[in-house]
Amino acid sequence: MRAGDLVLRTGERETVLVPDPTAPHAFTLRVGRTDQSYVDLDDPTRLEFDYVQRIVDVVDSVAPAGERLGVVHVGGAALTLPRYLAHTRPRSAQVVLEPDAELTELVRSHLPLPRQSGIKVRAADGLTGLAALRDDYADLVILDAFDGSRVPAELTTAEFLADVRRVLRPGGTLVMNVTDRGPFDYARRVLAGVLATFDHVVFSAEPSTLKGRRFGNVVIAAAAAALPVEEIARRAGSAPYPYRVLQGARLTQLVGGAAPFTATDGAPSPAPPADLLFG
Repeated sequence: MRAGDLVLRTGERETVLVPDPTAPHAFTLRVGRTDQSYVDLDDPTRLEFDYVQRIVDVVDSVAPAGERLGVVHVGGAALTLPRYLAHTRPRSAQVVLEPDAELTELVRSHLPLPRQSGIKVRAADGLTGLAALRDDYADLVILDAFDGSRVPAELTTAEFLADVRRVLRPGGTLVMNVTDRGPFDYARRVLAGVLATFDHVVFSAEPSTLKGRRFGNVVIAAAAAALPVEEIARRAGSAPYPYRVLQGARLTQLVGGAAPFTATDGAPSPAPPADLLFG
């Protein structure tokens, strides 16, 4: 911990706001060893984490700029993506499912949301929170949820993905962030479940992650309707740290014989290497 860090909570889930020395009202939220979120209160469009920008690439590819969206976020932390969407699509209705109510209270106290943001945070885990939503509720479901540094097992099962499809409108899109490294023993099973649930899917990661050289983020997008793959790939490929976007037969090859996770054999994402401060 450095001088100037703001400790919000101590103990097993020590929670710290780390100031950004380059911006007066910008902070990284760190829970344990994991950097969970970056927020610049002066500029909600500043997205420091590469994988968050890749999620936004999908959102901004599938929906015209400024269009109102109904969004469900599975996982909240410091509410980076809800803040971005409230700023860029100000009439959007957003529901955030974040089971750590204490964390939400701390974040909203120190990093307040703008007035009339359209963001509603529910103290519910993704599984039960999503189950409580009506059919055809959302245009977009964004899954970016971690228990410490690992994606909870129940959020990548075939049953959960089927519930995501139920909640999405016919033209809706799922965007999910998981973590792994090639050859993707975990992510291949997640992808198998997504392919079994949705007709159109893309899988993206940094080349070093695809090649197994680096543990990192994997962003998967899925929909019942065709995705704008060329636009998603163009955005991802032109980033300072580009992601490769895989689709079609390449996904079938990647999955191989992997079976989807189910409620009876689910598993959390693998833990990052011990020497990696993950975010």
